[in-house]
Amino acid sequence: MTPQNYRHKILIADDSEMNRAILSDMLGEEYIILEAANGVEALQIIQEQGSDISLLLLDIVMPELDGFGVLMEMRKNHWIDEIPVIIISAESAATQVERAYELGVSDFITRPFDALIVHKRVVNTILLYAKQKRLVELVAAQVYETQIQSNMMIDILSHIVEFRNGETGLHIRHVHVLTELLLEKLNQKGDFFFTQQEISIISTASALHDVGKIAIPEEILNKPGKLTDEEFAVMKTHTTIGAEMLRNLPIYQDKPLVKTAYEICRWHHERWDGRGYPDGLKGDEIPITAQIVALADVYDALTSKRVYKGPFSHEQAIQMILNGECGVFSPLLMECFSELSDDILQAFSADSMGEDSHQRLLEVTEEMLHHENFSVSRRTLQLVEHERIRRDFFASLTEEIQFEFTLNPPQVTLSPFGAQKLGFPEVMKDPLRDPAILAMSDGETVNALSGLLRSTSPGQPTVTFDCKLKVGGEERWYQIVARANWSADEPPRYLGAIGKATDVHENRLRMANLERMASTDQLTGLLNHASARKQITTRLEERPHGRYAMAIFDLDLFKQANDTYGHLFGDQVLAHVATQLRNTIRGGDIVARVGGDEFLIFLEYKDAVEPAIRRIYNALCDTYDGFPITVSMGVAETGTVGPNYDELFRAADKALYSIKKGQRGKGAKYVFYDDSMSQMASAISPLDEGSQDEKGGSGK
Repeated sequence: MTPQNYRHKILIADDSEMNRAILSDMLGEEYIILEAANGVEALQIIQEQGSDISLLLLDIVMPELDGFGVLMEMRKNHWIDEIPVIIISAESAATQVERAYELGVSDFITRPFDALIVHKRVVNTILLYAKQKRLVELVAAQVYETQIQSNMMIDILSHIVEFRNGETGLHIRHVHVLTELLLEKLNQKGDFFFTQQEISIISTASALHDVGKIAIPEEILNKPGKLTDEEFAVMKTHTTIGAEMLRNLPIYQDKPLVKTAYEICRWHHERWDGRGYPDGLKGDEIPITAQIVALADVYDALTSKRVYKGPFSHEQAIQMILNGECGVFSPLLMECFSELSDDILQAFSADSMGEDSHQRLLEVTEEMLHHENFSVSRRTLQLVEHERIRRDFFASLTEEIQFEFTLNPPQVTLSPFGAQKLGFPEVMKDPLRDPAILAMSDGETVNALSGLLRSTSPGQPTVTFDCKLKVGGEERWYQIVARANWSADEPPRYLGAIGKATDVHENRLRMANLERMASTDQLTGLLNHASARKQITTRLEERPHGRYAMAIFDLDLFKQANDTYGHLFGDQVLAHVATQLRNTIRGGDIVARVGGDEFLIFLEYKDAVEPAIRRIYNALCDTYDGFPITVSMGVAETGTVGPNYDELFRAADKALYSIKKGQRGKGAKYVFYDDSMSQMASAISPLDEGSQDEKGGSGK
């Protein structure tokens, strides 16, 4: 139980000391703050502190190891399952955001920081993960109780069957354990994949493999010597008898456990070479479930004392099976069995000793839950309220009319935005007869939607419906996406639906605006690098024979602007440069902010490009609020490197690099790429995804 004065730990991983200081000031009073200046330090702290860390605030661009590298390592070690991650970055490119979410981040916070938003998102994320952990604990307790009952059933069945068979009472448990080990090893091989539920079903069903022996006469079952041919023929019938017992069950015939148990009962004495019984199945004709149990059965029979033989050692049994002395098995199963040879005895020992420890764990769990009943209930209410607030907040951002309809009692509950948009109260009783709803659409529309929802099924509950609605006195097209709610009864009952209604016209405008925002650098209003690359590539593919040039430039004194006047002033300088750039280029030219203080220009020309470059360069060399602005610019032409975006970018970057290193153009501030620069290193690469972080005035 978490103490009331417990303070969660938050790890801030950012190479900017100022950013770490800002976040620490925002969160330090409420949380314990840990700091890392790069990705390597962050991973070291995570490895040391483990799940004691409640949240990681992670920058994307950092030295030594960037944020994506940290996420991949956390994913590899499954740390991301225990520690939620919020990305903190000025980077807003859709590709970066999408990649971060694919790697498992929980949220995204952009700079500059808003203290209220940062605090709310931190609190929400920590609360959500705490709720998930609590749910995992509760589910684990339920699964644990189910497992105890399952083990009890296996033990009882073991004694019933093996009491007549004169065996040790552990045979069925050993087969159960070894079956589970083989299934998990097969999963690792990749030829098969069994879910944890399937593994549980198969290993539990293995307990029934010899249930047919109940019908075998005891004088045959417990004969100390070798069976005659007639006696062996009777003994072999335990496979078909057990299968028929399961087939003739009056209930549960459609349950996976019974179907699996039938396969195992009937075919666990079949062999890979076709020399088994009762049906002489061969190779993959034998269900894999029966093959696995057959192998487990043979191993334990060899290592156990029987009325007709003494036990072989573990090592002897392994060797006999691998040598083919006990029948032929699948080569893949033999490989798995051989790799498990060192684990089998340990697994048997753990299983036989586990009951007391299980009982102790159960008693402790029950005691903890007993003492936490009140606090858990209170916290559950808080989490439910938190989820309601979270749901309403996100509903207000979507600009969609979200609704929930219940049949009993008959009412519609609207999201706050939906109620405001329609001019309705948030809760409306008897909606199918409400005059306001009927005035919004004709009766046929309401009946058609209701009919669609009722025609769904629990397996396919979702419908999409286009209709005209009169909202605010204006009739417009709306698209309704709704999901019917069905009860768990047999047959299921229709209970109502949840859904959303979207103004088709407004949605198109909103999507266009989102697309524009995704392609634009927020600080300067220019295209971002990814969008510029896409447009330039399209231009080159559509008109490959044109004459084009690409220029890359950066600001010579930008670090000085940041260090002397602050990052806000640095942002203003970048915005001023972007304005000058827009005022200088022609309508068909493409300009973008690559990242930090680096910009890109792409232009088409007919005669000579140098005058245009000189004009742009001179326009950019300016002053802003008394601060002198000068730029260094590298230029590449398609006539030199060909009509390929990556080659143009790389060549222009090398030309810029030659200026920075003083290798070319002494006194000049723009240089054209030539073949002599081909071996020169590049400062940046368009192929190095994530290498440039658009951090506004931070200048990283």
